[in-house]
Amino acid sequence: MFLILGTVIGAGYASGRELWQFFGHESVLAIVLFSLLFSFCCYVIMSMSFEQKSIHYRPILEKLIGTRVTVVFDLLIILYLFSTTVVMLAGGGATLHTFRIPYWFGVIFIVTLLVLLFFWDVEGMISMNAFVIPILVILLLFVLFLFTKHQMNEFPFDFKHQGNWPSAFTFTALNILPLVAVLSAVGNQIRRKGEIIIASIGSGVLLGGISLLYNQSLLSIANEIVLYEIPLFAILKHYPYFWVLIMSILLWIAIYTTAASGVFGIVSRFRKSINLPLWLMSAILLVIMMPLTMFGFSTLIAILYPLYGILNLYILAAILLYPFMKRSGHV
Repeated sequence: MFLILGTVIGAGYASGRELWQFFGHESVLAIVLFSLLFSFCCYVIMSMSFEQKSIHYRPILEKLIGTRVTVVFDLLIILYLFSTTVVMLAGGGATLHTFRIPYWFGVIFIVTLLVLLFFWDVEGMISMNAFVIPILVILLLFVLFLFTKHQMNEFPFDFKHQGNWPSAFTFTALNILPLVAVLSAVGNQIRRKGEIIIASIGSGVLLGGISLLYNQSLLSIANEIVLYEIPLFAILKHYPYFWVLIMSILLWIAIYTTAASGVFGIVSRFRKSINLPLWLMSAILLVIMMPLTMFGFSTLIAILYPLYGILNLYILAAILLYPFMKRSGHV
């Protein structure tokens, strides 16, 4: 469950920027719908991984979209994971730079911690999320509860005006690629079907609850968000500096877990064909990525992200239809 949350709660989510981009006004129904869609997708992906006892995403993709299309999507997923991980490494360096720590030291620090993580193979990834994500979630919920208690008199909800419900599909799609990459790599770690039910429902409910609380908090300061690159800091502006420091550390942890998910998705994809320990594969990959953190990624993102949008929606549709196709005997 925490592995799933760690994959989704990246810096974009923890900072509030991602939520504000997709939800905002008239979004209570959208968030509830997202929670249901998310749980369903997690259940389908993990069930497939469990049946296949998979250690990477390729066999799951082949089941979902067929062998021919998988060749193209395989390449795009590697590109997606690679580019988002590079952006996270740059973000890790930039975050520490705000504390007057040299940028390159920040990048080397996050890279070192990522390599150390994979000394424990898949178990390291799962254990790290099981330890770090509850802390991240508790801190975020604590800040949001405090803000709601002191700054919000009511929790507005108008059932008649819920026009933003289609955002549930685009927001679920945004998170689907890393989920497929990470959950497909732990198929051989799942012991029984009950684990899948608890993990998928638990993560959907938790993520939906945090998203709803976060979104309502942001709505109450909607006029101020324009002034902040990171919406979370608009919530924290009345708090002591100590809380800003704590939440900056939280954002760095969110960057770290997202980078770990990206590296894990790539190295698990090639571990069968490259006979090297996981930590060594991740070290080689990260050394290749490091020089790229100094380039501007706006051009790369402008080209790749529209592609990823189509790719994500296509895979989301395939996941949602899979149980029905399976039942009718088409897969």
